[in-house]
Amino acid sequence: MSEQTMRAIAIDQPGGPEVLTPHDAPMPYAYEGELVIKVHAAGVNRPDILQRMGAYPPPKDASPLPGLEVAGVVAQVGRGGTKFKQGDQVIALCNGGGYAEYVSVPAGQALPLPKGWSMTQGAALPETLFTVQQTLIDRAQLRDGQTVLIHGGAGGIGAAAIQMARLKNCFVIATASGDEKLDYVRSVGADLAINYLTEDFVEKTKIATDGQGADVILDIIGSDYVDRNIRAAAMDGTIVQLANLGGREATITMGLIVAKRLTLFGSTLRAQPNQVKARIADNLHTQAWPALESTQFIKPRITTFALEEASKAHAAMDAGDHYGKIILQTAFNQDAHS
Repeated sequence: MSEQTMRAIAIDQPGGPEVLTPHDAPMPYAYEGELVIKVHAAGVNRPDILQRMGAYPPPKDASPLPGLEVAGVVAQVGRGGTKFKQGDQVIALCNGGGYAEYVSVPAGQALPLPKGWSMTQGAALPETLFTVQQTLIDRAQLRDGQTVLIHGGAGGIGAAAIQMARLKNCFVIATASGDEKLDYVRSVGADLAINYLTEDFVEKTKIATDGQGADVILDIIGSDYVDRNIRAAAMDGTIVQLANLGGREATITMGLIVAKRLTLFGSTLRAQPNQVKARIADNLHTQAWPALESTQFIKPRITTFALEEASKAHAAMDAGDHYGKIILQTAFNQDAHS
């Protein structure tokens, strides 16, 4: 580490948004195979909330600072060779430390800032796209023309999943609450938007698919949604569990899993080895970047806060009525605030 310092956000102790504290931290260094990125913008994600609450500790070799995705400029390149050079504009999936003016990341987890995207917009991409690529595309093997049911369609992962599924020419069903969020999920490509507060997504999915059900289901709720997903799934369907916002325990009908020949799997991203994340990045660059740099991919709705307002950003996410992505902007960022 150098003797220079930067502004960063620390977690003083587990708790509410108020435990996020701006402070001076040592500047990171680019070791072999790493980049140091001068951060213009950093995404706020649900795992950051869990880390703040003490429920999702960082891996042993990761920065203790929160923050899993950034956009910025390469400030330093470590030994070992990389496709990036100093001054390149990039986005990156971080193992931690993104809530800061500088962050070190494995070079394989960085991708070029898509043409036509601002730094603020680019910072909304890594955590969501890496997650969707790894689960919906690489593991669930989503195929052209399938039916996909996406829960939490107005969130960052949900909106990204809708668009990735649209690139596969899939019929996309998404759940959300309230007219504004339902309009948003339609605007990013959902063919059918279901208000989960007033409508039965199992029944609506069955009606929309002539009784067949969804081929792939992406869920962040857990709890009673697990058994309902099983009932909404098609024969030989796949259910992907990304989070358990509704509760970690579930009662399921095993007979339906057997009868429908279903696959149910869970996934986390942060604990994956760097080599796995680099492979996901390569797949993304090949499969998604052409769409990102064209009109095929709609930019997400973004709410911004200054880096030192991280506690306000977390309070906004905790409130539960936001949709789209929440982004922190550093002093280096020249984008207009949303």
